[in-house]
Amino acid sequence: MLDLTQDVRALTAAIVDIESVSGAEQALADQVERALTALPHLKVDRSGQTIVARTELGRGERVLIAGHLDTVPVAANLPSRVEGDLLYGCGTSDMKAGVAVALKLAATVPVPNRDVTYVFYDCEEIEADRNGLTRLARDHADWLTADFAVLMEPTDGVIEGGCQGTVRAEIVVTGKRAHSARSWFGVNAIHGIEPVLARLNAYQERLPVVDGLEYHEGLNAVGVRGGVAGNVIPDECVVTVNYRFAPDLSIEQAQEHVREVFDSYEVRFVDAASGARPGLTHPVAAAFTAAVGGTPRAKLGWTDVARFSALGVPAVNYGPGDPNLAHQQGEYVSLAKIVDSERAMLAWLAS
Repeated sequence: MLDLTQDVRALTAAIVDIESVSGAEQALADQVERALTALPHLKVDRSGQTIVARTELGRGERVLIAGHLDTVPVAANLPSRVEGDLLYGCGTSDMKAGVAVALKLAATVPVPNRDVTYVFYDCEEIEADRNGLTRLARDHADWLTADFAVLMEPTDGVIEGGCQGTVRAEIVVTGKRAHSARSWFGVNAIHGIEPVLARLNAYQERLPVVDGLEYHEGLNAVGVRGGVAGNVIPDECVVTVNYRFAPDLSIEQAQEHVREVFDSYEVRFVDAASGARPGLTHPVAAAFTAAVGGTPRAKLGWTDVARFSALGVPAVNYGPGDPNLAHQQGEYVSLAKIVDSERAMLAWLAS
């Protein structure tokens, strides 16, 4: 069983060494459940490979601290190893260091100044319909009730507010099929994507300020699909674009913007996820910001804070890992940053 009394740096290494690639989290989930169930001040529930532990002190506020147990596939980077101040290994930054901090808090703060719900969930790194938070929101929404949430995503120890939304769309360019030996009888759809690319190259991104944080949008081609055979002029070519939009827009508004940019083309939307506003104006968030310190910044990407936002729970990203190292074979986390994160969270919950 995991020893939650050990130093948070050693606890991080112990968690990293329990392989938990998405869909195969059971070994780690079992150990987390056993360790938390041994703590008399927590009520522990389980759904699949997601573990939820709660204090029930009757405080006037409840906060939620969440972290995912899964990692991307191992890339010859287990077991973990320490070099100087750095702990190397699969999932060290994204986000087992954050999970270790949350587990340490669950064990060492039996009487926090506000009630706390700890959520350790599965399948964050893969398709959304398998995500443990998605399952909880559907089957046990009451387990996620809170006034404020902290997602221990890697942020290098800086509070990152909200998250961007994302839309993927296919821009369809049509032509006329013909034999490539007599190409003048056809219209080459692949050649026809040049105006689509020109619009993307000329695109001016918005830099909106939302609740005091500046977001940097982007609209980019992420794929091109076309061609019939080596001797055929293609009659269709599809450019897939990804629009990362600030949380002041809804999915519908973001989709309308993409339609406007490509107003003369067929546009097929294939994927979308809402963003989340920073949520830093809530009094509980202000107390968290004061305890952690530093200057919050916008989250340039999508995270599960959007799921909390959809439930009406303001949420931020905060964790000791460096997001730029996530998913890399040489992934690592600073041991000092883990200690700093634990110290900041203790100041918030135990003061």
